Amino acid sequence: MEIKHSDDGKKGYFSAKEGEVKAGIMTYVWSNENTFIIDHTEGNPEFKGIGRKLLDAAVTYARENNKKIIPLCPFAKKMFDKTPEIHDVLSK
Repeated sequence: MEIKHSDDGKKGYFSAKEGEVKAGIMTYVWSNENTFIIDHTEGNPEFKGIGRKLLDAAVTYARENNKKIIPLCPFAKKMFDKTPEIHDVLSK
């Protein structure tokens, strides 16, 4: 499984592929220079748990770059609500 990150300064995404098969994508937009808003997560049903792997990539990126996350996407919001150990990157 390969997860790639792309960002153009206004918006970005984390995408996952297994070979040539798309496994999932998580998109975001920048709220300000230190905070991004996860607005959509889409996973291929053949890849169970892909949403969590994409969220983990977003959290790792936020931690490594001193950024915060606003989870507007229902999936991301649900995962933040039930995973206290990632609240260090949750925007207040």
